[in-house]
Amino acid sequence: FEQAEAALRATAHATSDVNDLKAWWHYRMVYSANPLREKLALHWHNHFATSYAKVKSVPMMAAQNDLFRRHAGGSFRELLHAEARDPAMLVWLDGNANRKRHPNENFAREVMELFSLGIGNYTEYDIQEAARGFSGWHLRDKAFWFNAVQHDGTEKTIFGKTGRYQGDDVLNLCLDHPACPRFLALKLLRTFVTSTPTPAQRDHAAALYQKFDLQTAPVLREICRSPEFFAPELRRNLIKSPLDFVLGTLRSLAAQIHWQPVRELLARMGQDVLEPPSVKGWDGGRQWIQSTGWILRWNFVTDLVSSGKFASLRQDLWSAPEPMLERLELLLLGGNPEPAVHAALVRQGEEAGGDETSRRQATLQMLLSLPEYQLM
Repeated sequence: FEQAEAALRATAHATSDVNDLKAWWHYRMVYSANPLREKLALHWHNHFATSYAKVKSVPMMAAQNDLFRRHAGGSFRELLHAEARDPAMLVWLDGNANRKRHPNENFAREVMELFSLGIGNYTEYDIQEAARGFSGWHLRDKAFWFNAVQHDGTEKTIFGKTGRYQGDDVLNLCLDHPACPRFLALKLLRTFVTSTPTPAQRDHAAALYQKFDLQTAPVLREICRSPEFFAPELRRNLIKSPLDFVLGTLRSLAAQIHWQPVRELLARMGQDVLEPPSVKGWDGGRQWIQSTGWILRWNFVTDLVSSGKFASLRQDLWSAPEPMLERLELLLLGGNPEPAVHAALVRQGEEAGGDETSRRQATLQMLLSLPEYQLM
């Protein structure tokens, strides 16, 4: 894994082609021994949604990706401070345009609206004052540079507090705001638990974020150990994103993956990593299964089991001593499905006709197309 991962990353740097960098990250998602770290890196990529379409630098996008992975389950305080100085973010939200005489509000607005607080927890005046605090936070020679000449060092008033605030002070004011743990809790729950958290679930997760000083790993650990996490109503409560659906399927079934068609498919399905649709990232939820997305899922399943376009399938799927259908149900659905679903899968294999290969393909294709398989 380490040799292949390093080779893919080196290729991306050598070609300066962001598609090669996407293939590198897809490879990590499928084959990493720590898939949770990759899932959290994707969570923060969606949180601090930054696109190569504007950054135009493979090394900057790779460095930002490393930043998400390094702070994956760690301190959000450290992550937010690091992200505010990240070269890709400085390009993405126009850091060099933020000057003493003409403050640019792009980063200040997003740090409150999308990164730490959420709408309704700040005023336009707070953004204007915060923008002055970030003036002079520039990029030079592809690295963060504090341009003291362009920094406004006068007093600012943010959230009703006044001081000679600089950028770090503004970030700390946001991090200490009571809305911050609630905002982070909602985002984390939507990634790992449910797309529609209840107020009680949000408040519980927010209290954990406060308890652990905005550290993500202990919050996630407490949530995943709670009885509520295993409640029947939260089972298969999240619609799989294209990445979860496509790469999760390949992780379970593929012997050898063809990365270019996989990357192209994920882009058509609407989840093109390193190029999110906007600074808001991906909305997710039911947006993943609109009509076009569902057709692409169906076509992916058909091609996977019959054509080899995206990958070759593992031969041991059919050679184990247990019955094939029961083995696939355990592998892909996590256990026995409802009796009616199992009966339909049996019937599909029996009625498919043709040789044994055709019957296997028909059964697997139906299983991957089940509504139950679109959820997690």
